[in-house]
Amino acid sequence: MRIITGKLKGRNVPIPNTGLLRPTSDRTKEGLFSVIDARTYFDRTRVLDLFAGSGNLGFEAISRGSEHCLFVDSEAGHTKMIEKTAAQFGITDKITVLTANVEIFLEKTYGQFDIIFADPPYDYYKMAEMIDVVLQNNWLTDDGWFVLEHDKRHNFSDHQHCVFAKPYGRTIVSIFKLNSVDF
Repeated sequence: MRIITGKLKGRNVPIPNTGLLRPTSDRTKEGLFSVIDARTYFDRTRVLDLFAGSGNLGFEAISRGSEHCLFVDSEAGHTKMIEKTAAQFGITDKITVLTANVEIFLEKTYGQFDIIFADPPYDYYKMAEMIDVVLQNNWLTDDGWFVLEHDKRHNFSDHQHCVFAKPYGRTIVSIFKLNSVDF
């Protein structure tokens, strides 16, 4: 995986060799970030990367100007790799890493975020519930974005807060906003 653009452009993001990841493809990531770039700025944003895995999405956001990213993943091998990669990139001051179960994490309050990425396993049993938890529990700023990667077994395009849904091969990217008028 590579960083597409920004101050870390071209840097490789190593993938932890745990057998538990389905990394976001470069094609999907390029499409996703093109949609975001066309509608908002990354400068000074706070990002939350749920099911962070390699940290690929959060690192891309930092490269594009995000102020800070909180990475959350339940696997210690993943979070240690994120910390190591951040050190290699010289951006440890821009990250916080938590080894935690996402459901338990979302029961707490860590402030609001401008962009929340979630890339759970395709068979994640609380996919729909997670959308409502994020949207209803004050996790997003007023203009915040919740970006969810999922497979074709799920269709959230009729969700009242879904403002965008597009397939990229097997992966569908759905974007949710509390205020869909400004999308």
